[in-house]
Amino acid sequence: MNLLKSALLAAVVSISHFSYSQKTSNQDSKFAVGFSTGLNRGLAFNVNFTALQPVETLPLHFRFGIGYTKLDPGNSADARRVFINNATNGVPEEKGKAFDYRLDFMWKTELLNLEESYLVFGPRYSSFTANFNYIGGNEDFDVTSKQFGLGIGAETQFKISEQFNLVAAVGLDYFFNNTLKGHDTSYSPDNDNVNPRNDNENNDTQFTFSDANKAIKQPSLMPRVLLGVVYKL
Repeated sequence: MNLLKSALLAAVVSISHFSYSQKTSNQDSKFAVGFSTGLNRGLAFNVNFTALQPVETLPLHFRFGIGYTKLDPGNSADARRVFINNATNGVPEEKGKAFDYRLDFMWKTELLNLEESYLVFGPRYSSFTANFNYIGGNEDFDVTSKQFGLGIGAETQFKISEQFNLVAAVGLDYFFNNTLKGHDTSYSPDNDNVNPRNDNENNDTQFTFSDANKAIKQPSLMPRVLLGVVYKL
């Protein structure tokens, strides 16, 4: 994860540096910061930084964003069986969240026939945590996953003032399945699992990644509908 963050940061710095080298005598390079909120399979918030067409010969903006989303973590009873034990005592409390990191390539288009519209696409990375706490059952554990993904979408910006734009965006991200880790157990897509639990409802056969993935709702298809503002620096 640290390597990905470093790579994305290096990309942003490189874009910023290159944009300054591309400035002309009558117009400096421009940047923008933004904030948006909406639904992303749950309540979502996003902040971003954009280099506005840093390469003059390409009709592209480059945007780096960080998001936070509250998510349904999955089935608490199944999560306990798959990652801990077959106990049923305690009152379950559950919560889920994901931080996502995205690099967007924003291609200006007239497809929507609106003032300022873009097709948006690029790589994604997600850090997901599901927490299950069994009150009175002496169990409180996290299940985590780290996933790469890809995203595509469309957005329109409506001018409010010389520096502020209102943004409406829709999109779809897809994250590839990855290892689910919880307590002292992990399940991987290739079923190279560590300390898998036995299914007492199925002749004590070992649980597989498919079972874990059904119990835990790690990000997969993530539709997005967001509204926000952009401030041009």
